[in-house]
Amino acid sequence: RVSFMNNQKPQKPTLSGQRFKTRKRDEKERFDPTQFQDCIIQGLTETGTDLEAVAKFLDASGAKLDYRRYAETLFDILVAGGMLAPGGTLADDMTRTNVCVFAAQEDLETMQAFAQVFNKLIRRYKYLEKGFEDEVKKLLLFLKGFSESERNKLAMLTGILLANGTLNASVLNSLYNENLVKEGVSAAFAVKLFKSWINEKDINAVAVSLRKVNMDNRLMELFPANKQSVEHFSKYFTEAGLKELSEYVRNQQSIGARKELQKELQEQMSRGDPFKDIILYVKEEMKKNNISEQTVVTIIWSSVMSTVEWNKKEELVAEQAIKHLKQYSPLLAAFTTQGQSELTLLLKIQEYCYDNIHFMKAFQKIVVLFYKAEVLSEEPILKWYKDAHLAKGKSVFLEQMKKFVEWLKNAEEGNQQLSLYVE
Repeated sequence: RVSFMNNQKPQKPTLSGQRFKTRKRDEKERFDPTQFQDCIIQGLTETGTDLEAVAKFLDASGAKLDYRRYAETLFDILVAGGMLAPGGTLADDMTRTNVCVFAAQEDLETMQAFAQVFNKLIRRYKYLEKGFEDEVKKLLLFLKGFSESERNKLAMLTGILLANGTLNASVLNSLYNENLVKEGVSAAFAVKLFKSWINEKDINAVAVSLRKVNMDNRLMELFPANKQSVEHFSKYFTEAGLKELSEYVRNQQSIGARKELQKELQEQMSRGDPFKDIILYVKEEMKKNNISEQTVVTIIWSSVMSTVEWNKKEELVAEQAIKHLKQYSPLLAAFTTQGQSELTLLLKIQEYCYDNIHFMKAFQKIVVLFYKAEVLSEEPILKWYKDAHLAKGKSVFLEQMKKFVEWLKNAEEGNQQLSLYVE
């Protein structure tokens, strides 16, 4: 019997009786934006339209209300007066307040005051930063649901907040929404936005912000595909009083075209394409993108000099440079048809020889080679020598050129002497 009892497994204890309720603090609180909205709207109604009092109320309420959980509701109220339904409409049965951006006066001064309310709130509760950016992205997608006046106020406010760094320019991606672009809403909104942004800062600060989020080359996408031209953009924004933005986009387009030209040019050179084909291509690009001959000659010079791995020995690099540049002189000659282009090339040569120490002694040899190859002519060389040279390496290069310049001034003595300066 003892043995039998020992072999029995002990029974596990069982719980019986009434189950205790979960403690209050362990219960997951039900998401209730309506109750949160009522608290905020009641407080705003009591403060009235004094935005200093509004900022103080919002600051104090953050200690009692769950801003982190109800950030979207909070910002909906501050912008539109109540919770927004999808598409941007206010539900009819919802409580609303007139202490909001959409119910305020449509002027820059009022929007600057509202911007301060948002600044103070987000500085006080840093965790609201991301929620606010998400809110603005959403509001921009809802633009068609707002009245023209509401859109104008939101545009001014957004421009001010972009200028003071409360918002990141990446929020503007919402403006590229196909429907907003197609109906002209994006472009009209951008006019008001950029006016207030530039008013707070300047076009250079705007350019920096756009560049940081890779939006500096995307502004033409505010228009439908059939209107995405520099001419259309420039006309639209210049007529709206934003000439500096038009010029900025024109310049950006030109920079992009120049980079493309240089890239294609280097590829053509590396393939060994005939110069006549290269010249034809470059001239077409000049015409299409309105690129000046002076700009083109600097691009060709840079491309020509980047196709070679230069010798590190000073005594050998000059010989290598002359051989290489002699080959490409017909290409350069095709784009030095104006005195200003020749002078531009001379300055680029001076700069290159100064920046690349092994070329310091090669400057005069390059200039003489180009004179013989009819890339450079007498007048621009004399002008460069007299007063148009750069400060970089000035004394060294002027000394190198002294004899050749003297020869140019006395050219009637005969071309035989030229050989003395190219040995």
